[in-house]
Amino acid sequence: MAESEKSLPHNHNENSKKIEKLLPDDSAITGVSEAMKQLGDPTRLRIFWYLCHAEECVLDIAAAIEMTSPAVSHHLRLLKASGLIVSRRSGKEMLYRAADTELAQALHHIIENIAEITCPE
Repeated sequence: MAESEKSLPHNHNENSKKIEKLLPDDSAITGVSEAMKQLGDPTRLRIFWYLCHAEECVLDIAAAIEMTSPAVSHHLRLLKASGLIVSRRSGKEMLYRAADTELAQALHHIIENIAEITCPE
């Protein structure tokens, strides 16, 4: 059956055809899905929010969220792999911050809106 002949089994809504044409494919949504999985962990969510407002090293992040450095490093690796944070070397230290991407910025704003958190000045 040709794409134009395809129909939904029940077709309850006149807009179904328009919506179906705009439905993202798996490849378009995979990055967003992976990022949201990472933020499903409360610790990673807190670390991500913190790094949206500051560029910090592992030791300072660990102190701020009251965790061990190895535990924070584990979470940072996962956040970095998902593209939500980036790092740079400064001397012997590695500094982390939120990525400057549309996805990271959108998720930052969503977190603040849902949790009713105000950005620091």
